[in-house]
Amino acid sequence: MHYVGVLALDGVVPFELGIPARIFGAARDSAGDRLYSVTTCSVDGGPVRTEADYLLTPAHDASLLATVDTVVIPPSHALGPVREEGRLPGPLREALATVRPGTRMVAICTGAYVLAAAGLLDGRPATTHWREADRLRRMFTTARIDPDVLFVDDGDILTSAGVAAGIDLCVHIVRRDHGSDVANEVARSCVVPPWRDGGQAQYIRRPVPDPVATGTAPTQAWVMERLAEPVTLADMAAHANVSVRTFTRRFRDEVGTSPGQWLVRRRVDLARHLLETTDWPVDVVAGRSGFGTGVSLRRHLHAALGVTPQAYRRTFRPLQR
Repeated sequence: MHYVGVLALDGVVPFELGIPARIFGAARDSAGDRLYSVTTCSVDGGPVRTEADYLLTPAHDASLLATVDTVVIPPSHALGPVREEGRLPGPLREALATVRPGTRMVAICTGAYVLAAAGLLDGRPATTHWREADRLRRMFTTARIDPDVLFVDDGDILTSAGVAAGIDLCVHIVRRDHGSDVANEVARSCVVPPWRDGGQAQYIRRPVPDPVATGTAPTQAWVMERLAEPVTLADMAAHANVSVRTFTRRFRDEVGTSPGQWLVRRRVDLARHLLETTDWPVDVVAGRSGFGTGVSLRRHLHAALGVTPQAYRRTFRPLQR
């Protein structure tokens, strides 16, 4: 059993506060037993004001944080000195000081301010809601803030963009902990996508593009049926019947990432699935997922996940048996 503690701060946003319990609570093993225990606390154990028109009273105080394996900090609209001055109030600082070394720290949306003010994002990649990204970057200059992604997994520190990106991050954590089959079942149970393409760039308001400049979805679907083939950017542009330059611009506007980055991500996803669900040699998995050689697969998988194909299979394959 993996124990998750959710820290509700004053001004907490109820939707994001409920994400960990909903997503992790849906994760079950093959026998139907829960894989996570999720418990909520406030700093002093008392009621907290929400961003809505009601109070919440968690059953625990922040002493809970010393007992869990993962701490989740949802966003708050009343962070006060954390957001305005970059410092933690004394009680919050003392609460976070009780977290055991090695505990996984997760922030949803503006919860990233809390991690940053605690010094946990120094020199680390992270994200937050795109509206807050510039402010967070200016206030905490050593943090490497990426406003374009839905979430960042930096091992023991994970951060997400706002609202539904918290769902994306929690589903990703389930996938990281227990593999794609469990994560996909969680997504199915919660009626959410197991993976969303692109990043925050697709949600940032921009001028409405010309109607003729939209519609790369058919080409994306075409590519998904040919991941094992040597599909090039020129092939994608030809399928969309536009120039490479035009296709690249349209694709980035719609998806929030480049066609090449999107293609690598889809191939990594397929390779992970094959490593989890087959006993095929790494070279075969590489060929079936479009990487061609085991060397190429190792390089891309390590860049995406920080592990080798063999290590990934050792971690996740036994859980599928």
